[in-house]
Amino acid sequence: MSSLKYWVWLSSISGVGAVTANKLLRHFNTPENVFNASERDFNGIEGLMRREIESLMKKDIEPASKILASCTQAQCRVITLHDAEYPDRLKNIFDPPIILYLRGTFPFVDDEPVVSIVGTRQCTPYGIKATENIAYKLSLRGVTIATGLARGIDTAATRGALRGGGCLLGVIGCGLDIVYPPENRAIFEDVARTGAIISEYPPGSPPIPPHFPARNRIISGLSLGVTLIEAPKKSGALITASRALEQGRDIFVLPGNVDSKLCEGSNALLREGAIPILSADDIISEYIDLYPDKILSEEEALSRLSDRKRQQRRAGPASSTGIRSYFDNRKTIDNTVEIDYIDLDKLLGALAGDEKTVAEAIGNGKLHVDEIISKAHLPANQVLTALTMLELSGKAANDGSRYFHLIG
Repeated sequence: MSSLKYWVWLSSISGVGAVTANKLLRHFNTPENVFNASERDFNGIEGLMRREIESLMKKDIEPASKILASCTQAQCRVITLHDAEYPDRLKNIFDPPIILYLRGTFPFVDDEPVVSIVGTRQCTPYGIKATENIAYKLSLRGVTIATGLARGIDTAATRGALRGGGCLLGVIGCGLDIVYPPENRAIFEDVARTGAIISEYPPGSPPIPPHFPARNRIISGLSLGVTLIEAPKKSGALITASRALEQGRDIFVLPGNVDSKLCEGSNALLREGAIPILSADDIISEYIDLYPDKILSEEEALSRLSDRKRQQRRAGPASSTGIRSYFDNRKTIDNTVEIDYIDLDKLLGALAGDEKTVAEAIGNGKLHVDEIISKAHLPANQVLTALTMLELSGKAANDGSRYFHLIG
């Protein structure tokens, strides 16, 4: 097996991308053999460009040694394309990164139901709320969430998934020692604790524009499906969707406002055959039969949530500054919450089916989801779906502790 420094050397040669690096590995078997190859050896490889050969012939291993030293300082490690830990799901795309820099605990991705959530940075309140709800419920049910940790939809997905208590994979377009955007530092720490932050770029690499379209293939490559929420016509999220289609992944799209330019790209994908979703249940239904031991039922998820709350109460205040600051900005059941007067008859008159039944159960009060399920006399999955629809339509709100109240 080649020394790790040769993997870092091959992955960081200027002008030699993932496609060429993979071609060289197929030809020479190891990066050390690539390093020791002659110019004549390179000339015999079809499609290898002259400038790439010139870069390969420089044979300077010192930068790779410095990168490995910086990994220690950045508290990250390196896994290579030949390591057993490297996911087959990612390895089998057209242009997999030959190494990954990693902070946190990398789950065995090939055995996990991973769904990515992407969308625009300039999102609407509707997009933020819908994303948090979807990510929260997917995470609570045992689905691993992958996202790019950018502003907007990515951040909302990360917050929702953290609240759900599941595993997260954050794929970034810079070195692992750089937090971008900088306001997400606490969130980055939480993701590293609950899952992994991943990059194909070594420590010190800046978040420059070309890195982000490249990292999108990793987000989709790790996933079974990509969920798109609010994307304009020209959007990095649409690049992720495009790569996902090339990789044979499912594409899920939350319908957006037809009058909004922020949704033109995502709505266009619906017209072209993407899977429309209204809640996390629509995504879960695609995978629950494939991962029956991983994806929890509604009842199991609620039981897990109750157990976690009991453990948190016994453990005292959370040690995670990111999660604590997130909840500090939301209403909690221990605080007095002033609920505006609701014209309940008028509100109920505008509803039908399960949504009306659930709204009747909530009434003018503020109830935990378990109480709502009990009062509504409906299966838990129907109640949770109805609550999601009420939230998305602005008729109900969740204070972050699974307590709901109606909004006039």
